[in-house]
Amino acid sequence: MNSELRNNLKKRGFKRFVNSFKYSLAGLKYTIKEEQSIVVMLIATITAIIIAFILEISILEWIFIVLAMGIVLAFELMNTAVEATVDLVSPNIHPLAKIAKDTASASVFISSLMAFVIGGFIFIPKIINMIEMGW
Repeated sequence: MNSELRNNLKKRGFKRFVNSFKYSLAGLKYTIKEEQSIVVMLIATITAIIIAFILEISILEWIFIVLAMGIVLAFELMNTAVEATVDLVSPNIHPLAKIAKDTASASVFISSLMAFVIGGFIFIPKIINMIEMGW
């Protein structure tokens, strides 16, 4: 696609701006409906939020928790997009398609691990303190 054609398709305006939100919500709805892993991540996110309220974490700790949760969910959405695109352009099994899907999945895994570590740094000392204080 040449740049002039692309520019015509990318016209700006309020309707396009509003539609971009509709498309984003449609993508989120699809992923929640069709991808089991994001449902697990949303449950983990809700659990982390509940624990954060119970433990009364600081504003700075909230920033780290919210960033970690957002990054994991964003990577999962990108993983879904990569998988759909690969399936579209390579319906047959191909080694490069496998690499694309596996590495996209690995990005979710790494971000999830980092979120787990961040949660551990924030929550574990507070939980230990609560236990020592007798709740």
